[in-house]
This record gives sequence, C-alpha cells and structure tokens, in this order.
Amino acid sequence: MELKTIIWMTGALEWYGYVGDKEMFLGQRSFPNPVEEGDEWTTETGDMFKVIDGEIRLMGKTEPPRKYW
Repeated sequence: MELKTIIWMTGALEWYGYVGDKEMFLGQRSFPNPVEEGDEWTTETGDMFKVIDGEIRLMGKTEPPRKYW
C-alpha cells in the first residue's frame, strides 16, 4: 500500500504528519508502524485516526486514554 500522507518522526520518537493541510501529532507508541490500510488508533491527546484509501484521516476526538501507572 502506498501511503499518500506525508509523515515524519522526530528525535523524541513522536510521529507527525499533514492531515489535509494541517500538521498534526499522530502519536508515539500508539502509531502503527508499518501503516496499513484500515489501521485505526487514538493518540495520547484523544485524536482518533484511520487510514482510508492510503490517507491518514482524522475521525474525531475522544477522551484521552487513561494511563495506569
């Protein structure tokens, strides 16, 4: 599958990408690597993403996942 969304990883191991024309945080450990068609994930900030037709799309926002220490 060819991913049409431009993505990159920072030195802090955080993934970013252009979703539409907006630069967005895509996650750290929650980001699927390698990215496949149909993958879904929720970032630490509560943004929900899904890969549709080779593009990462913002599906909405939810309450951020709870962290249990």
